[in-house]
Amino acid sequence: MVFGLAEFVFAATSKLWLFDLSRAVDGLSAAMFVPTSMALAADITTREQRAKVIGWLSAAFSGGLMLGPGLGGLLANISYKMPFWVAGVLGIISAIVAFFALPADAQEERQIHTERADEELAGSSWDAVKKMMTPALVVLFVMILVSAFGLAGFESIYSLYVNQVHHFDLTTIAAVLTVNGVLSLMLQVFLFDHLVIWFGEVQIIRWSFFISVIGTLIVIYDHSHWQLFVAMLVVYEGFDMLRPAITTLLTKMSESNQGLLNGINMSLTSIGNIIGPLLSGALLDMNYQAPYLVVAVFMLVSFFITFGVSHEMKIA
Repeated sequence: MVFGLAEFVFAATSKLWLFDLSRAVDGLSAAMFVPTSMALAADITTREQRAKVIGWLSAAFSGGLMLGPGLGGLLANISYKMPFWVAGVLGIISAIVAFFALPADAQEERQIHTERADEELAGSSWDAVKKMMTPALVVLFVMILVSAFGLAGFESIYSLYVNQVHHFDLTTIAAVLTVNGVLSLMLQVFLFDHLVIWFGEVQIIRWSFFISVIGTLIVIYDHSHWQLFVAMLVVYEGFDMLRPAITTLLTKMSESNQGLLNGINMSLTSIGNIIGPLLSGALLDMNYQAPYLVVAVFMLVSFFITFGVSHEMKIA
């Protein structure tokens, strides 16, 4: 509802301060929605179902990011304000669907966590964080920050980097992003839950970090266009496997306080999304290899860390 109203304000106004306010409220709506949706998914699914459902949620986010710009571009041919009116209507429709179709807080599936959640949330949120924090959870939170930083740092300069250094044209740049979007949807919808069953979340996290490092190094040092195309896809798919794997593992490591855990997840992701582009942009001005070398180093360190915490996560 908040998102829909913010979009209506953006479409209706012509004042800069209202544009800015609308975007800030949009950010607030995302901050409310994403951790709550993940927490609800954890509450109403079994541990066996969770990887599949979180994979679907991740695919839904990826699909929206794929379809949104294209649909917005088509609607902008009608009017520059039309994309925002349509987004507002979709937001209101989603609110109505949520009201009638989503389970109520008191529904039976959530009652299994009620007593434990009440006890753990009896103090302040900070007290709850200190109670549930374990070395494994701390490492997971660090990995969330690193993966968000790495992906944002990689994506934010991708177009500039491949255009200036490897002379990709706009068609090739768009082709990489389009193919990545399709592969991401297929992996998250059809393959992610099977990978979790076969290998476990920690193995997926570990090797996603590793293939991201390899792909990033190829992007830096290889100058063959088709190999760069493949390497870019490898990096993107590695990151696309990281996020649902970390989120799934996070929901399994603490059956209560799902809202708080996913709120921290969202906050750390936002911090990474802010720091990554700023640092990569500054490094790109200094040396064209520096941004991706920094990303590769962070990914490699995280890869080695996974070996040290596997036993604490009870997954080899």
